[in-house]
Amino acid sequence: MTGFRPPSSGLRALRPAAFGADPSGERLARIRRSPHFKDGVFQNPGGTARTRPSGSMLEFAKVFFDKDQRPRRAPKGTVPLHATTLADIAEPPATGLRLTWMGHSSVLAEIDGQRVLFDPVWGERCSPFPFAGPKRLHPVPLPLAALGPVDVVVISHDHYDHLDMPTIKALAGTDTLFAVPLGVGAHLERWGVSADRLRELDWHEATKVGGLTLTATPARHFCGRGLRNTQHTLWASWAVAGDEHRIYHSGDTGYFEGFKDIGAEHGPFDATMIQIGAYSDFWPDIHMTPEEGTRAHLDLQGGEPHGVLLPIHWATFNLATHPWAEPGEGTLAAARAAGAPIALPRPGEPFEPTAETVPAEPWWRGVAMAPTGGWPAAEVLTEVAIKKTTDSAAGEQAKADTDSDIRKGAGEGTGDPETVPAG
Repeated sequence: MTGFRPPSSGLRALRPAAFGADPSGERLARIRRSPHFKDGVFQNPGGTARTRPSGSMLEFAKVFFDKDQRPRRAPKGTVPLHATTLADIAEPPATGLRLTWMGHSSVLAEIDGQRVLFDPVWGERCSPFPFAGPKRLHPVPLPLAALGPVDVVVISHDHYDHLDMPTIKALAGTDTLFAVPLGVGAHLERWGVSADRLRELDWHEATKVGGLTLTATPARHFCGRGLRNTQHTLWASWAVAGDEHRIYHSGDTGYFEGFKDIGAEHGPFDATMIQIGAYSDFWPDIHMTPEEGTRAHLDLQGGEPHGVLLPIHWATFNLATHPWAEPGEGTLAAARAAGAPIALPRPGEPFEPTAETVPAEPWWRGVAMAPTGGWPAAEVLTEVAIKKTTDSAAGEQAKADTDSDIRKGAGEGTGDPETVPAG
């Protein structure tokens, strides 16, 4: 693709409103000036990312519609929601930071006196059509109107499971601001959000909302809502910093080395909200597995198990071929093996990441089809974590001993042994 050609006015009139709008005028000019826009498309960090199933569509369809595996991609019972009420979130968080996961990638973050709503999707389907497309596997924990005032809505990119037209139209009638990646503002303006309430950012650009600094940071993904996926709106992860706390929302992304740079510049974070679902070998570059998501969390924290990992982008919609419970189960195992604190709230359950305790029960096991051999016992996961920690400590000690021997061989360190910091 060598350039972006907006559709004719006739075609624009025929397409559904949920497709949004194409950027034009100064917005399009700004896109073309972006250092991340080349040859008519936004570029991914780390080079080209595969955005469609590798191999034949027939091969993918065989896997996706396999009659034996399909039942595993949905809960077998009712997902146990936390019945969030206004009373749950009316009092300010005691620690100054509280997160409420509403399912998929939608999170209400209350941070240092401000309220941030990430990727709100209250619609029944993540689709441009009300009669087709992936349907919710559980209800929204509370009505949007019961959420209370929100200072800023943050959008990671324009896919339907992150940018929901009915939800945006409802929020357009409030006083909230919207922080979005470059180009996405065109969709919101078409749906009734005034330009003066938009904060539209390229990667590494920041905006202030109250006492918060919101920075659009790189991600490895793609965009598109219509029939023509032209890569002319940006996708982003987000770092949010208040006076006392810092949080990170990954949006959708494949794993890439840039997490380390984001962490070095904007972290460490009190909590990271990391995409760990809808991954597949058919599109390995644009979504993360639980193991990759855990690695990203550690990268963002400078390699240390600091802060709490909140797994997102799972449990609400059936968007890939893996079993419904696999993202939660896999992240629990990966985080415990890495010694990383993890929060496992039910959808709608508020928690404070810096409190002494966070939700840690694998709630999905009661409503998911058990894997062959059953669920792993907690003590097995603990043994894995202990072994990983022990191996890591042994490795650090061996490195320290080797470094000491090298220094002695070079005529250094003849006195007391030197303390070598881990890592």
